[in-house]
Parts: sequence; C-alpha cells; structure tokens
Amino acid sequence: MQDDEGIDRLDGIAMMLIWMGESIKNLEKLGGRDLLDAHPEVDWKGAKGTRDILSHHYEDIDAEVVFYICDRHLNSIKTAIAAMIQQLENL
Repeated sequence: MQDDEGIDRLDGIAMMLIWMGESIKNLEKLGGRDLLDAHPEVDWKGAKGTRDILSHHYEDIDAEVVFYICDRHLNSIKTAIAAMIQQLENL
C-alpha cells in the first residue's frame, strides 16, 4: 500500500477506527457499560486500545494489522451495535 491511493485509504480507515473507539469510550462514560457487557463477543477493550494506538502512535501503523482488525473484528462490532440500537428502540 505504498501508492497515494493506498495511503489515503489507510488514512480513512484509521480515522474511522479512531472514531469508533472514541464512540465506545463515550458510550461507556454515559452509562452504556451494560450495553457493552451484554455483548462479550466483542473485544471492547481492544477497540478502545486500537483507537489509542492509532491516535497516539500513527507513525507506527502497520497496514497489515489494520487489515486484520477490519477483516476479523468489524462484523462482530457491527452486529453488536445493531443489536444495541434495536434494544434501545424497544425501550
């Protein structure tokens, strides 16, 4: 991923992962810990930690690790968030 398009794509993905991690932290601060605990299949701590690494150690980003995260973990996060939204809508 050495060309400009690849670097732009990596930057965009990294920014979205930072946003997701920050959103998880904010949900937790606002009392959403029960929502997160209801989905132990998701590594919430890992998602928040990924945000911290991407935000504070951006120069050390490994594109292969970012790809692995997206490939292996985003579907479970997406499924959990959809379930949370449905749960909140049913209150």
